[in-house]
Amino acid sequence: MDDDLRAAAETAIHQCLDLGSDESLAVVTDDERVEIGEALYAVAGDVTDDASVVRYGPGDQHGAEPPAPVAAAMREADAFLAPTTKSLSHTRARGAATDAGARGATLPGITREVFLAGLDADYDAIAAACAEVRAQVADADEVRVTTEAGTDIAFEPGSREWHSDTGDVSEPGTFSNLPAGEVFVSPETAHGTYVVDGTMMPHGRLDGRKLRFEVADGVVTRISDDDVREQVETAAETAGEAAYNLAELGIGTNVGVTELAGSVLLDEKAAGTVHIAIGDDAGIGGDTEAPLHLDGIVREPTVYADGEVVDLPSIEQ
Repeated sequence: MDDDLRAAAETAIHQCLDLGSDESLAVVTDDERVEIGEALYAVAGDVTDDASVVRYGPGDQHGAEPPAPVAAAMREADAFLAPTTKSLSHTRARGAATDAGARGATLPGITREVFLAGLDADYDAIAAACAEVRAQVADADEVRVTTEAGTDIAFEPGSREWHSDTGDVSEPGTFSNLPAGEVFVSPETAHGTYVVDGTMMPHGRLDGRKLRFEVADGVVTRISDDDVREQVETAAETAGEAAYNLAELGIGTNVGVTELAGSVLLDEKAAGTVHIAIGDDAGIGGDTEAPLHLDGIVREPTVYADGEVVDLPSIEQ
């Protein structure tokens, strides 16, 4: 393992997890993310004798459930880290693990480049940015997002709580996405139009392309892009209308992300951006279960909380 990978892994093990010598850690990875999984395992092995790696074949879709032995390993450990090709964030397996008291983080779609860039961050500054944003939106009845590219969409959180993803998973049952840095909610309903002009899978960074989504009563009713629409339609074959659920509004707070890299995992955290997701929200405070969770990053938004402009964090230069 080279020094760069070790430094990033040490941030995850020490600063984010604060792993103890008497604790167990399960590193869940797949055949395409072995390098990162092994780096985390190696650093964890310097801390505890009870670290293990569980490896499986990459999943078919973000939000698809992992094999039962993987779910069991996450649930039975004191802590877990999951660098995988497809996201485990919004799975029942991850939810069951944190409900059982395990703490940890998923690293969906992580690459070497994103691992090095995203873990080389000031997590105290990220936590401060999260606190500032959350204070402005937490009590709002309506949060509206507009952009010059055509976004104009209103979200009603209702009774659902805003959450902060600061990267701190040092307490039992806590969960984060690494790299971290966002404030997010699963709204009870939403209506309007949003235009993704940043990053969205399966395309990566859009570089001038714009994907348009129409939303009514919390359901996505029109998707302009054929590839994204096909993903949702495939999920709908088993999940029905749940696949079209407007699942999340998130605000990026990672002040160290200076440009979009084409990775949803990193780009959705970029300070001053917004991301909006389709599909599963049961893992983030909602009540809809679906076999996908598709985030789209929106550049240069203006965010209003009950009509007042929200002061968004800006990137460090």
